Amino acid sequence: MGKHTNIFHQNITRRDVLKTLGAASAAGMMMPFMGKQAFARSNDKPPNIIFILSDDHRWDALSSEGHPFIQTPNMDKLASEGISFNNAFVTTSLCSPSRASFLTGQYAHTHGVKNNLTPWKDSNVTFLEIMKNQGYDTAFIGKWHMPGKIPTLRGMDKFITFDVQAGQGKYFNCPLIIDGKEVPSRKPYITEELTDHAIEFMGQNRDNPFCLYLSHKAVHHQFKAAPEHQGMYDNVPLNLPKESDPWITWTNGSVYYGAIMGPMEKFYRDYCEAIVSLDQQIGRVMEKVEEMGIADNTIIIYTSDNGYFWGEHHLVDKRWFYEESIHIPFIVRHPKMISAPGKKVDQMILNIDVAPTILDLAGIPVPDSMEGKSFTPILKNNSTPWRKAWLYEYFK
Repeated sequence: MGKHTNIFHQNITRRDVLKTLGAASAAGMMMPFMGKQAFARSNDKPPNIIFILSDDHRWDALSSEGHPFIQTPNMDKLASEGISFNNAFVTTSLCSPSRASFLTGQYAHTHGVKNNLTPWKDSNVTFLEIMKNQGYDTAFIGKWHMPGKIPTLRGMDKFITFDVQAGQGKYFNCPLIIDGKEVPSRKPYITEELTDHAIEFMGQNRDNPFCLYLSHKAVHHQFKAAPEHQGMYDNVPLNLPKESDPWITWTNGSVYYGAIMGPMEKFYRDYCEAIVSLDQQIGRVMEKVEEMGIADNTIIIYTSDNGYFWGEHHLVDKRWFYEESIHIPFIVRHPKMISAPGKKVDQMILNIDVAPTILDLAGIPVPDSMEGKSFTPILKNNSTPWRKAWLYEYFK
């Protein structure tokens, strides 16, 4: 379906060099704590970093990507001020493994979260832990959704998540777990509530730079928008692909893969409305950055944990190796590094590249345990040659 389909269907093969599956844990390779001393030795103040991760948002469901009716003015503004990657992909198109890959910079066969049933290993090291050891203030706010109990996540100044509905959370009145203690939600709508907590963390008085990992439930099923956006697309023509038969979401396979039974057209309209609600809250984060006067030294990254089928290949969900499931939106805003904002680049980047890139942008050495590759050179020079092949894996 996309214009880049042939490129990756021909080239995604086994990686030229795979790390050995028995690689040592990065826990034994941690750099010594440096804290403020590391920053004092630098002439440039280290950047603040905001990483925003959504759920099931496919690459073409933005107005800046030519969607026929979805309006995403804030994500569009982010793209106009940064770089958009035309070929950003996940190495496993499923919530839990992809999220673990974002955090660790590793493939699923290495970090061990192979599907939504295999648990997170506490020996896994996140880029947030490394950044905390290097003097950053850190926060994880939002959807954790890894199998097993919610961990006592190392390197967190603030850890806010939820465990209802098997870790998926609820769109309305979702209780939160804040630093290990369950508390009721202060706002009815989860996307707004998580954004409130993110803005509060950003606004704290601090001497250190901060790294915020904001992980939304949206736009996962049940695809619920904020009340003011519900129904806004009830009457628009959908123009779904020819193979998008309405009955696909009524099949047993749909239930097996976690979708809700019902008419596909209704779900797709709800999905599009939920994206508008998500965009609204991303705008609030961007406004807070401007209000604080830190926009010039704050990097904002937006992406999703995987794409989604809306009837293509007679499928709904996201697990299988087609463009609709593995292709994700990916936008980076970095005023100090991106000299020609608004560009779209074609290099193939991956979810496992996020952790090493964020460390690199912060001036922190990337541990050998990370299998991804920092794409900082592309931000500096968008004609930089890049990978031709990579590994996709799915553990049924």
